[in-house]
Amino acid sequence: MQLDHLVVVMPAYNEAEGLPGFLTEIHEHLAPLAARLDLVVVDDRSTDDTYRVLGELGERLPGLRAIRADANRGHGPTALAAYRAGLEGSPDLILHVDGDGQFHGSDLARAVRAAQSTEADVVHGVRRGREDPWFRRALTFGVGLVIAAAVGRRVPDVNTPLRVYRPAPLRELLELVPSDALVPHVHFSLAEVRRGYVVRYVDVASLPRRGSNQTGTMWGVERPPKLPPKRLRRFAVAAANELWRVSLRPGAAG
Repeated sequence: MQLDHLVVVMPAYNEAEGLPGFLTEIHEHLAPLAARLDLVVVDDRSTDDTYRVLGELGERLPGLRAIRADANRGHGPTALAAYRAGLEGSPDLILHVDGDGQFHGSDLARAVRAAQSTEADVVHGVRRGREDPWFRRALTFGVGLVIAAAVGRRVPDVNTPLRVYRPAPLRELLELVPSDALVPHVHFSLAEVRRGYVVRYVDVASLPRRGSNQTGTMWGVERPPKLPPKRLRRFAVAAANELWRVSLRPGAAG
């Protein structure tokens, strides 16, 4: 059965090279699933041509809406802003994916169909074959252990950016985390278990990021480093403090 309205939300930062192909692929695979497909991309004040490229794409991709953030705030706050913008249209389902294009459009369609065919509140795309540096995979694994200890069971790929939500549970989750949260999806994963949401998991391929820069510009390096960059180390410490304060300490929300 075709959806009435599907919204894809995407945070993006310096993704001018990869966005045209990725958004076109998303539209190709998801447009047949809904009478109306909207693509909402929030540009986190990119320093490259991301916003201009989005404007050009909007002329040939129906339903594409580009929003430029007032200031650069980082991935987490931009993802949350994208979710809120996507909910404004009252969709049947809302799919989140990062702008670096590390997924196949066909896997996004599989996640949407899984949400359609089940009573799931959320579907997570569990990444397989990740080629991220060892320390990023180790960080994800470590966070997964912490969350498993907190909720009493393992949550696969606890920070996956590929998620399909029904609007009502998503609105509840958005109320639990501050708008400047660094790791909103980790908070979401924890709250989903605590609140008894119905969660389904779909295995998806993890691809190298699209564009010529293998690492992107988030961590302040141009080539894949052998050790965690300083910016990533600072981020990990700040994220750990945030997780304790918002979701893990006794009496925390969620």
